[in-house]
Amino acid sequence: MFSFYPSDPRPRRAADALLKEGASVDLICLGERDFPKHEVLNGVNVRRVAVKHRRGGKFDYAYQYSAFILLSAAIVARRNLRRRYDLVYVHNMPDILIISALIPKALGAKVVLDQHDPMPELMTTIFGLDEKSLYVWLIKRLEKWSQARAHLVLTVNAACQRIFAARSCPLEKIGVVMNAPDGEIFPLRTPRSYASAGRPQGKPFVIMYHGSLVERNGVDLAVKALLRVRQAVPTAELRIYGKETPFLEQVLAEAANLGLQEAVRYLGPRRLEDLAREIADCDVGVIPNQRNAFTDINTPTRIFEYLALGKPVVAPSTPGIQDYFSAGSLLFFESGDSDALAQRIEYVAAHAGESLEIAERGQKVYLAHTWSQERQTLVNLVGGLFQESRAQ
Repeated sequence: MFSFYPSDPRPRRAADALLKEGASVDLICLGERDFPKHEVLNGVNVRRVAVKHRRGGKFDYAYQYSAFILLSAAIVARRNLRRRYDLVYVHNMPDILIISALIPKALGAKVVLDQHDPMPELMTTIFGLDEKSLYVWLIKRLEKWSQARAHLVLTVNAACQRIFAARSCPLEKIGVVMNAPDGEIFPLRTPRSYASAGRPQGKPFVIMYHGSLVERNGVDLAVKALLRVRQAVPTAELRIYGKETPFLEQVLAEAANLGLQEAVRYLGPRRLEDLAREIADCDVGVIPNQRNAFTDINTPTRIFEYLALGKPVVAPSTPGIQDYFSAGSLLFFESGDSDALAQRIEYVAAHAGESLEIAERGQKVYLAHTWSQERQTLVNLVGGLFQESRAQ
């Protein structure tokens, strides 16, 4: 995985699921300051590779990916000579990290490629590329080549499954394991508010955003929406959680220009366990996405995290979300429209009871996709690879 362990939740949950089925798990990931090069963590034998991960241009990504692929392939090949792997589980990005699995595969290992994100859509969004550009064509070819090397392709939702089946891989080879939150960290709670007893004096109306602080995720839209919301709800404030980025600095500067420096609170990154406590203290969670090729097909895990803890969610009316949620289970707005976002937040503030009924309906969708159910889907799909081998 070209990311960090244990902070990246999807690989963390996958490793834990396999451990609980009796697997012995080696994990190769990026190095991170203050973390050891090698340790056994939560039962996982972790090896961190010293490749510095930073956001930059296309060539920065290409260099970082290439260095990590070469190093991880060498580590896997060397270890496989000492102890044959039965399974190599590869997380994208990049798709071609699957190169690391080719030697174990040649010696009999099964290979899973877990497509967290479709790279063509994500790179188109990050770099503003034309869909018909040579660069995007190349990424699509690499996607198809990589999926052909895997015995099983996993992805995060129905929208991504449709895209991969249409351009890269047979549908029957693709399984969906959604990014549901860990129920132990985000326990189900009944939606409730201060509607019946009245809001405690001096308590602000808290709008919460947590996640990657990049332009496509639209936290700047949330700031613009807040300016309007405060005209109707003077106590409204926006709390932002996530790793600091240059884009965040622009957003905070714009908030200051709008006179919102006291109402927009950046509170830094948080562990999942700490985020659960912050969500419990908010009034509404927002998914303030901009409109682009990537956010159109994304189903943010944050929606489930808010719903699990009983909070109403304002989210964009995009295919990746509407595949699962109806208008009665989320408060939808047109992605990229700050005024529409503000209107839905104002609705929550003015109609607490109705908003909580919407959250209750949203929880029913969440309960159909809890991690315990998604975990079993993962175990069944991976286990099926070995049942096929025994049958042959």
